[in-house]
Amino acid sequence: MAKKTFKGGLGSLLGEDTKKVTRKKETRGRPRTNFKKVDSTSEEGTKAGETRATFILNKESLAKLKSLAYWERLSIKEVVAEMVQQYIDKYEKRNGVIKIKRNKK
Repeated sequence: MAKKTFKGGLGSLLGEDTKKVTRKKETRGRPRTNFKKVDSTSEEGTKAGETRATFILNKESLAKLKSLAYWERLSIKEVVAEMVQQYIDKYEKRNGVIKIKRNKK
């Protein structure tokens, strides 16, 4: 009896085409729609006009912020953005338009 080799794999035994099939790499999730120019790493993965920032908060304030976002069915990002905008509006109403400081590059 001749010795059998299985170099072709199961497909060769079943009579399938033994040529390698190259598959297109599948991507998951929704298609990318954000093609903005990224100036710094803090802007990677954000929408146009947004940037990433890190803040230090009191633990109790953070817990209340998270709870507020939960009960209002909003993201923490949305709650913080609304709070900041309200504070800026209130400040500008009392003191006039805020002059934006230019950062040196």
